[in-house]
Amino acid sequence: MKPGRFTYHAPRSLDEALALLAEHGDESKILAGGQSLMPLLNFRLAQIGHLVDINRIGEEFGTIGEGDTIRLPALVRQRQAERSAALAEALPLLGQALRQVAHPQVRNRGTLCGSLAHADPAAELPTVMSVLDTTFTIASARGIRTVEVADFFQFHLTTALEPDELLLDVRIRRPAPGTVTVFHEFATRRGDFALAAIAAAVRFEGDRVAGCRIAAAGVAPTPRRLTDVEALVTGSSLDTAVLAEARTAARESVEPTGDIHAGSAYRKRLTGVLVHRALADARAQQEAAHA
Repeated sequence: MKPGRFTYHAPRSLDEALALLAEHGDESKILAGGQSLMPLLNFRLAQIGHLVDINRIGEEFGTIGEGDTIRLPALVRQRQAERSAALAEALPLLGQALRQVAHPQVRNRGTLCGSLAHADPAAELPTVMSVLDTTFTIASARGIRTVEVADFFQFHLTTALEPDELLLDVRIRRPAPGTVTVFHEFATRRGDFALAAIAAAVRFEGDRVAGCRIAAAGVAPTPRRLTDVEALVTGSSLDTAVLAEARTAARESVEPTGDIHAGSAYRKRLTGVLVHRALADARAQQEAAHA
């Protein structure tokens, strides 16, 4: 298949890119890595009038910003983030998840911000951001605004981005001391979209859970925070009984739809199993760190 006809634009600055989006609005799409957009266009599942290629807007948009808050601009490639030693130290959860994203060839071109703006509910990165302290910086010709992660993902393939806006960067505050992170997913084949996935950030004080965030992918129209499970395990030492209760609570807190790959009941059960594994791994990491 070939895409429908569109006008290609290659702006050389952010201001030029934003002006194009302001002019063409609903008829335009941004091209960064193109790993989600181009298949949609080729299969004509989406049609556009204007393609705005932002790959020439400046080197700073492909440079990871370090510090107490990690800044991931619009053109940071997934493979670049996966290979970053600084990110591996600051945000190990991101590296754990990135290794599960599609295949290296896709990660070489795909951008983090592009995946987040695409907002596939089965994708790894939206779920990871849902358990980290994440803020999205959004730019348009009207100005710049920020959106917290809880308000960014709104529905299947739908975010808080307006048609004339661009996801400028993602900013992630480093997890608090004592936090361990885990990512687990299950897919039919390596590189396929997960039938279900779990991201967890668990903060310990001693051997007790002082706080946690747990989110699931592939079981709802957006990344699904498992707040019932979070409340259940907070204050516990993640002993065998609590892990079993968490598995049951996770299974009962989601109502996924079935498809040709897996039925609803299977995805519910899988969510519980993955939560059990993630929390058991978090406990093991904590015990190893204090052995």
